[in-house]
Amino acid sequence: MTRKLEEASEIQKLKGAEIILADFNDPKSLHNVLTGMKHAFLLCSSSAKAEQLQLNFVAAAKAKGLEHLVKLSQLHADINSPVRFLRYHAKVEDAIEKAGIAYTFLRPNLFMQGLLGFKIPIARKGKFFATIGDAKVSLIDIRDIAAVIIETLQGKSHYNKIYNLTGPEALTHDELAYKFSKALGKPVKYINVFDEELQSTLLVVGFPDWQANGLIEDYAHYARGEAETVTGDIKFVTGKKPRSFEEFLKSYGHFFQV
Repeated sequence: MTRKLEEASEIQKLKGAEIILADFNDPKSLHNVLTGMKHAFLLCSSSAKAEQLQLNFVAAAKAKGLEHLVKLSQLHADINSPVRFLRYHAKVEDAIEKAGIAYTFLRPNLFMQGLLGFKIPIARKGKFFATIGDAKVSLIDIRDIAAVIIETLQGKSHYNKIYNLTGPEALTHDELAYKFSKALGKPVKYINVFDEELQSTLLVVGFPDWQANGLIEDYAHYARGEAETVTGDIKFVTGKKPRSFEEFLKSYGHFFQV
């Protein structure tokens, strides 16, 4: 589902892919998309309106009698969380349950691919920055999330289930720096900064206020040690172990080179 066909040109090349025009802000288009559908996967671009956009989809899914909805959420989603992203995911989850649609909630931890946001300072200066201190986080490779999505869309065994998705181990950012250094063949150092420093940097490079503030809240959540849980849900669903950070670097290491 896309708002603009020209933005889906790569997807159109995939065997079996059918592109349908629709907009999360247009209930009529959502109803058209959901006609005849039994299963759906819910994900939209990160925006200040993401909660409402997803609620619009849930309302349309209920109206069209969708049987099963797989939603990409976030680890520790909670309506009472101090983290805005965790609150919004929890509100959408709650709406899906109340709509009476069979659900599968996928709650992944921090994406390994999110570190690509540091590719320039790592490549040029051998440094990356955050506010996590020495807390550990069980990062996950998004390719493993994709594998879980495919499996959970297949049948009733995943109806009304919540899967907490993590990588195989919890790592500090200093440990990530060590693994970067080993994989890239050059020193890479993690620099811990204050919230204000990270926020100002995010704003300078173009992040909107809501997203910069949300990321600060996310990292405060990580710094409290609330994201170090390691689960076996990926192997349970897919039958395969989640990728390690070393495996991530083997595939993506070239992005961090000058």
